Amino acid sequence: MNEITSYRCTVAVTLEIIGGKWKSLILWHLSFKTLRFSQLQRRLGKVTQKMLTQQLRELESDGLVHRQVYAEVPPRVEYSLTELGQSVVPILEQMCQWGKDYLEQSEGQAVEPCQAS
Repeated sequence: MNEITSYRCTVAVTLEIIGGKWKSLILWHLSFKTLRFSQLQRRLGKVTQKMLTQQLRELESDGLVHRQVYAEVPPRVEYSLTELGQSVVPILEQMCQWGKDYLEQSEGQAVEPCQAS
């Protein structure tokens, strides 16, 4: 969210920062531990390398994700949540619970809550 935008609702700000198909899931997985790119890609399943790179760059630019590069051969890169990124975790936990409740209501069966994989 690098450019200044006029918002009529702060929900729009939140959705711009963590919305979309992959950002919330990236943040969710990073809330459990620091992960390397390939570990994130495996956990997300169908995300392409290009899309994951783009989403991580945006989250880093917005201050939610920290990218640590280690001077090794081959280079090792790890991703973790910043303090600001950690502040989103309660929202993600509520989303997880809401999704569980919704599926149980609509499908009438117990659903396992979200967990780190």
